[in-house]
Amino acid sequence: MSIEVDNLTKVYGAQKAIDGISFVAQPGSVLGFLGPNGAGKSTTMKILTSYLTQTSGSAIVCGMDVSTHSMEVRRNIGYLPEHNPLYLELYVREALAFIASIYQIKHPKKRIDELVELCGLGDAQNKKINALSKGYRQRLGIAQAIFSDPSVLILDEPSAGLDPNQVLSMRNLISELGKTKTVIVSTHIMQEVEAICGEIIIINRGKIVANDNLISLKAANQNKSLEEIFIGLTGPAN
Repeated sequence: MSIEVDNLTKVYGAQKAIDGISFVAQPGSVLGFLGPNGAGKSTTMKILTSYLTQTSGSAIVCGMDVSTHSMEVRRNIGYLPEHNPLYLELYVREALAFIASIYQIKHPKKRIDELVELCGLGDAQNKKINALSKGYRQRLGIAQAIFSDPSVLILDEPSAGLDPNQVLSMRNLISELGKTKTVIVSTHIMQEVEAICGEIIIINRGKIVANDNLISLKAANQNKSLEEIFIGLTGPAN
């Protein structure tokens, strides 16, 4: 497994943001990590990327503990946060060249050309980032996240603000990446999850309330839609 989470807990003051959660994720299937706002999704993802330290429990990424081998873990993870951080004053290729210098890529132009093609940035590659649409900014964020060809990819709301054509393009890209990488996608768009995710985790109030493949999860819930299942597990009564 590329990711192994065991009894992971994060406490802020008197509040448990996540409360003893455990799960695994591996290559070959995109994992949908779902939950209402404040459920603990972002906290979990930030621990997996070594941005936050857990209060207790463990998280192993590519065989390395996120607490004791944080730099090694970061080298193996690509992360697209919900608020995609970009240097707006740079041009697209200039920004990618900057990322190449950080990773000390030996043949930067070749890798940049590959990512421009893979992420559909051809029409925008010579534009300034502050002139890009939301869709192109998200594509650039993905390109930056996968620049070093990481084994694990964590995407927080990758399709937020995209139009239907851009959403379809993003779906295809994530599905392709999920064939060889361990991909975790957090989103509120249930149709998106049903289209690209084979495995589903639903978290509510810091606890995992569902952890199954999509087919089995639906079968166990009278073949309801994922949206209906989600509401039933995370609604006000829960």
